[in-house]
Amino acid sequence: MTQEEALAILKTGANVFLTGEPGAGKTHTINQYASYLRERGIEPSITASTGIAATHIGGMTIHSWSGIGIRNYLDKYTLDKITTTEYLTKRIKRAKVLVIDEVSMLGPETFSMVEAVCRAIRQNNDAFGGLQVILVGDFFQLPPIVKGGINPSAQTTMLETPKARFAYDSPAWKRTNPMVCYLTEQHRQDDSAFLDLLSAIRSNNFNDNHLSQIITRKIIADDMPDKAVKLYTHNLNVDRTNDAMLETFSGHPVTFTMKTKGAPMLVETLQRGCLSPYNLILKVGAKVMFTKNNPKGGFVNGTLGTVESFDKYIGMPIIKTNDGRKITAEQMDWTIEENGKARATISQLPLRLAWAITVHKSQGMSLDEAVVDLSEVFEYGQGYVALSRVRRLKGLHLLGWNEMAFQVHPEVLKEDNAFRASSEASLTAFAQISPEELQKMQDNFVKACGGNTTSHSIPPLQGEGQGEGFSAKAKKKKGLRFGKIREKHPNAFRSWTQGQDKELEE
Repeated sequence: MTQEEALAILKTGANVFLTGEPGAGKTHTINQYASYLRERGIEPSITASTGIAATHIGGMTIHSWSGIGIRNYLDKYTLDKITTTEYLTKRIKRAKVLVIDEVSMLGPETFSMVEAVCRAIRQNNDAFGGLQVILVGDFFQLPPIVKGGINPSAQTTMLETPKARFAYDSPAWKRTNPMVCYLTEQHRQDDSAFLDLLSAIRSNNFNDNHLSQIITRKIIADDMPDKAVKLYTHNLNVDRTNDAMLETFSGHPVTFTMKTKGAPMLVETLQRGCLSPYNLILKVGAKVMFTKNNPKGGFVNGTLGTVESFDKYIGMPIIKTNDGRKITAEQMDWTIEENGKARATISQLPLRLAWAITVHKSQGMSLDEAVVDLSEVFEYGQGYVALSRVRRLKGLHLLGWNEMAFQVHPEVLKEDNAFRASSEASLTAFAQISPEELQKMQDNFVKACGGNTTSHSIPPLQGEGQGEGFSAKAKKKKGLRFGKIREKHPNAFRSWTQGQDKELEE
């Protein structure tokens, strides 16, 4: 499925699981949908499973948004406390569209808790209380962290607690029954051999031929290229490398301290998700990486460079990027907004030391070159995430690997086949809806959310205008009309469609 086709489905108000390989454009598609909604006066609730992912999409963690915090289970007392907290009830009642990014890192218990809170506050027994829910992620990437302390007493919890590890095994996922939009385009890698290698890992077809390609990228520590960022699986190796490298430079250290404003808990959430540290210590010659997207400023999250000097007037570092450009870094804001108002803000240079970074914190990045150490991989998907950060095989330098480095979770492999089949069915069915019908569905959803259907100031994506957006290939397939889609996905659409089925099918 293309981004344009997925966007056309999102606009109908359907609950959607948006997935695809790294670099397929999941975040870009969500950003396009958020812009579309905002142009029509609808503010989506943008959340993510981790603070790092939340900063990438300009939102807050789903834990903060829903009020569940770090809880491992939900009992009646806790639910009552959440549902009587004024700012939480206002936020969730007012919401129309809920986006949860990196849902692959959200455990089933947490997913169920969020869904239960939405139903309770909105006093609506539909999944998530009738919100349009958009789940974004790739289960082949890093799975949820399993912590101890799960409430052992089934009698004190209000939720079914599945033993499985992934959100899709949650009873709440089954109630939501999202339509699957599996993006199949590739916007990061353009190296066909490398793409084949990554696809082989993803499909559990990694063989000796692929290993032979990996072996060609093996290096020793003394041969590490100076400009390449190093990816490690453990924080200890990252901190040790960065601190040691900074000490080798004799220049005067300059410290930039983060500024904070707003509710302490929200500030803490921003700080946990911000790749720039609270105290950023730099020297001339230090290797750095930009931690925020600013295309107008000439950098994105992952742009690498070196501190060339400090501006003599304002004291800010002048970064010479790896491609030879010079950028004066200035403070930028990370903000949690609600209804257009900032509830918390942190300000810091969008930089961090970049001799090394963890694989976990590299999620969402695109790198031209990286030194990767997979010798201590301890989790399914860790190696796959690390390798897929790099755009081309020639930009990959491997220090080592262990037996788990090229493995993906066997349960996810089985589930992925079902996701692909479901996505094909969704695409085929929607392709049979006429452009007029599709536009009507999209307009009806905007009206149901209280939005303005006359706003068309955002130029449509290629092949998207006026309710279109499905490829000729998809349109040629025999499929189902909207009523049949509703039968197959009875919970995928919000209650706004009730009473309109007949009108849409006539």
